[in-house]
Amino acid sequence: MTQLSPDFLSAAKSLLGPKGWSTEAEDLEKVVSPWRGTYKGETPFLARPATTVETAELVKLCNQHGVAITPQGGNTGLVDAGTPHGEICISMQRMNAVRSLDAFNNSMVIEAGAPLVTAQQAAEDAKRLFPLSLGSEGTATIGGLISTNAGGVAVLRYGMMRDLILGLEVVLPTGEIWNGLSGLRKNNTGYDLKQLFAGAEGTLGIITAATLKLFPQVQRASAWVTCASTDDIVKLLALVRDHAGDTVTSFEIIPANAVAMVQADVPDTRDPLPSDLPWRVLMEVSMSREDHARDVLEGALASAYESNLVADAVIAESVAQADSFWHIRETIPLSKRAYGTALNQDISVPISRIPDFIKACNQAVLEQVPTAEFVIFGHVGDGNLHYSVCEPGNAAQPVLRGQDAAVFRIIYDQVMSFDGSISAEHGVGRLKRDELERIRPKAATETMRAIKRALDPANIMNPGRVINT
Repeated sequence: MTQLSPDFLSAAKSLLGPKGWSTEAEDLEKVVSPWRGTYKGETPFLARPATTVETAELVKLCNQHGVAITPQGGNTGLVDAGTPHGEICISMQRMNAVRSLDAFNNSMVIEAGAPLVTAQQAAEDAKRLFPLSLGSEGTATIGGLISTNAGGVAVLRYGMMRDLILGLEVVLPTGEIWNGLSGLRKNNTGYDLKQLFAGAEGTLGIITAATLKLFPQVQRASAWVTCASTDDIVKLLALVRDHAGDTVTSFEIIPANAVAMVQADVPDTRDPLPSDLPWRVLMEVSMSREDHARDVLEGALASAYESNLVADAVIAESVAQADSFWHIRETIPLSKRAYGTALNQDISVPISRIPDFIKACNQAVLEQVPTAEFVIFGHVGDGNLHYSVCEPGNAAQPVLRGQDAAVFRIIYDQVMSFDGSISAEHGVGRLKRDELERIRPKAATETMRAIKRALDPANIMNPGRVINT
């Protein structure tokens, strides 16, 4: 762990004030323990700046004293990017204000420590929509979501987090402040710097605020569908988009075993359409009027019946019923605890190749671990699968945990053979850094290193994440 000098500690405490720092064991424990508990870090000092200027002055101090930094938002990450491992932790959670909202420009300026729900609610209050939605939205912060380029369930229509930002305010590794919060949609004046920090996981600077895109409010129509195969699901997606175009907001694939897993784990949860078929799809169409969205969805499903792509379907009659569909989908990650071991991967492949990928990857994993079971779900509308290899908790002779490195290598190699990505929406962090260096083109790796060295020559910004320097 970093040994902090008395001079640094004295200056940092004076700068931040009594509410802006802590070395209490209880406070430090919270920031070094991610929510899933699969790994744990350590830190000697927790900083809680309240303003961009405080953040900048603290970074200048760190530069002067050679102190490494791990910026942290809601600590909901899954790739060990925002957990300190000896660095000081700079939590952004005191910087959580909505600075301004321009309904006519469809934009909002919001600080990095604000939870996603704050942005969603502020947009709703202004009769606008901020469309990013994911399971951890009550805790995940705007800065963390930008830093990891989060995805969520509406990527099909609205894109990932980098597509939802118009501008950023960033504290650079030197302590300088770059104010790029313009709400312009057209600004062709050189490098698009905001995109450099989106997905950089805090390795190039600390995001302190963002200008986000807002959209007109929409009404949704949601359907729960049973399908016989992933081939049918891919064809179904194409058919629904032929009918509904870009009004298809979400298209989620859910296996039958995941529904059963949620039912066993969450009281009073029921399968909307009990069936022996292996797959479910949760789809959503959103338009300005609910009746229009419903008519379009009904027409698409009628055509799907005629094409034998669906066996059964139910369209939600109310918001509460639609929310019950989504509750099943969002509960799957937590319900996997029913398995003694679950090796989880966040990957993507071209949509057209999803069926062949699942078959090939499952077969390759079973050759290594014949007793493996699979829970495969996710955002099939944008090619993103959450691919989990599992072993029941009551397995007579558990073997999967000792095979994790081999299983991950199999999955990664299969993903690359299908022209995919081994990190679709969760980021790289420390967990996938070395594997990406193995498979990433050398020119890409060296370009990323050059950018990191140019902006952060002292390597104080979240060192060891994303790329080895």
